[in-house]
Amino acid sequence: MQKITPFLWFNDNAEEAVNFYVNTFKDGKITSISRYGEGMPMPAGTAMTVGFELFGQKYTALNGGPMFKFTEAVSFVVHCKDQAEVDHYWDTLTADGGQEQACSWLKDKYGLSWQIVPDAMIAMMTDKDGAKAQRVAMAMMKMKKIIIADLEAAYNG
Repeated sequence: MQKITPFLWFNDNAEEAVNFYVNTFKDGKITSISRYGEGMPMPAGTAMTVGFELFGQKYTALNGGPMFKFTEAVSFVVHCKDQAEVDHYWDTLTADGGQEQACSWLKDKYGLSWQIVPDAMIAMMTDKDGAKAQRVAMAMMKMKKIIIADLEAAYNG
């Protein structure tokens, strides 16, 4: 059993958000739903908690009301094998009101922050040749969505 499970607080759209996430990430699945009953803080039948998995990682989403909002202080990093995967996650997560941010960061339409990071970027930025790594870092800082070919050009000087 997973020892630590990220717990995500939504106002009243946790079930909608979870459906979006499990459809965005292959192998995503809803594992449980508990619902509010009569006389509880949300309308009866509204999802209280939704358990779900993305790539085997368990999460719980809660419809807890408007008291708390997501901030960029917590984000999820999605490691991508190629540009097609970067494009898929970037385009899907920024659709319908999501917001592009700098340096591979974005905020989805539910306010949750993500970093869409190609494996190639990590490899180039941790290269033993500090000048190459620095050029890649500088190129990355000028981007929103990461373009691997542009990082490679910076890497190769």
